[in-house]
Amino acid sequence: MLPQKLKNFRVFNDGQDYLGIASEIELPKLKMAGEEYRGSGMLAPVDIDLGLEKLEMSATYGGLVVGVLRQFGLTRVDGAMLRFVGAYQGDSSSMQATAAELVVRGRHMELDPGNAKAGEDTEWKVNSTLAYLKWTINGAVEVEIDVINNVYMIGGTDRMAAVRAILGQ
Repeated sequence: MLPQKLKNFRVFNDGQDYLGIASEIELPKLKMAGEEYRGSGMLAPVDIDLGLEKLEMSATYGGLVVGVLRQFGLTRVDGAMLRFVGAYQGDSSSMQATAAELVVRGRHMELDPGNAKAGEDTEWKVNSTLAYLKWTINGAVEVEIDVINNVYMIGGTDRMAAVRAILGQ
C-alpha cells in the first residue's frame, strides 16, 4: 500500500476563493503542552498533559492579497476564517480520492509581502494564530478544537467534556 498524496487543493478566505492565488499552506501542527514529572519509584520522567500548545499556521499567496490585508489587525482572536480543501489520492488499485477539509478561525499576526521587483513573481506569506480548528476527512469530523469554548474533540471523543461539566460550561 502506498501513501496518499495531495493531488490538488483550494483555499477560501472568509468565503472568497483564492483559486490560482494560494500557492502553499503550512497546515497547523497539533502539539500537546506538557510538563516533565518524575516521582519516587519511577524509572524515568513522563510528560504530564497540560492541554495544547498554541495553534498556528501560515499561507503563501502569489501577488497582492487585499482581502487578507484588510483582515490584519482584527480585534477578535477568531476574526478571520480560512478553509482548505484537499484531494488526496494514492496509487493503489482502487484509485479512490480522499476529501480533507480544514476550517480554521484566527487572527493574522504577520503579513510578509516579500520583495518587489518589476517583472518578477511576488509572494505574500501570512502567519496566523488560531482559536478554532476542525479537520473533516471524507465527511467525518476527526478533530475539532475550540480554544475559547474549551472543546477538544479527537475521533469523536470530547476530551474536555468532564472538565467543562465541572466548570459548569
